[in-house]
Amino acid sequence: MIVEPLELGEDGALPGPLLTELTELYASNREFQQLSGDFPDPDDIRPEQVAASLAEELAHPDTEVLVARSAGHVIGVSVTRAHRPDPDAQDASSVEAGGPDPWIGLLMVHARDHRVGFGRELAEIVEQRFRQAGRDGVRLAVPNDNTRAIAFWTALGYEEIDRRPDRRAGRDRVVLRKSLQSTAS
Repeated sequence: MIVEPLELGEDGALPGPLLTELTELYASNREFQQLSGDFPDPDDIRPEQVAASLAEELAHPDTEVLVARSAGHVIGVSVTRAHRPDPDAQDASSVEAGGPDPWIGLLMVHARDHRVGFGRELAEIVEQRFRQAGRDGVRLAVPNDNTRAIAFWTALGYEEIDRRPDRRAGRDRVVLRKSLQSTAS
């Protein structure tokens, strides 16, 4: 697996072939899209919607989008933030109090590549990047009805630390955290 930061074209847009592959990746995960509510119709995800979603993420200065490839094809994407933004703040750069950890906002693997270890490998790469940056832990939030995602993350060592409403989506989320500090053997 090769993982690289998302590169925009000179005009600030995603190159067409990459956008096509990312759209296929997002569309392949219908169940997740249905649970997340990020797209109006999980059966009809369009390139312009994916481009707009990624542009919205990249508008935050501490966001990193990583694209994972294997055998020359896009197989996954992750969106991380160095800090969790305060959802109530008018200024998107405000950081939520009490949370020094970076956040994984999205980690998605193409449905054709589920259950072969790519999700685990991509999560480990993201964690290693944060570890190398000197971060002590990482957090993420999952809709409380996404039992598959909760099982995935807990199998990777994440522990539930909170439940809170998602003001944007209008439902509860489970907040999970994993320590990135190495344990002495």
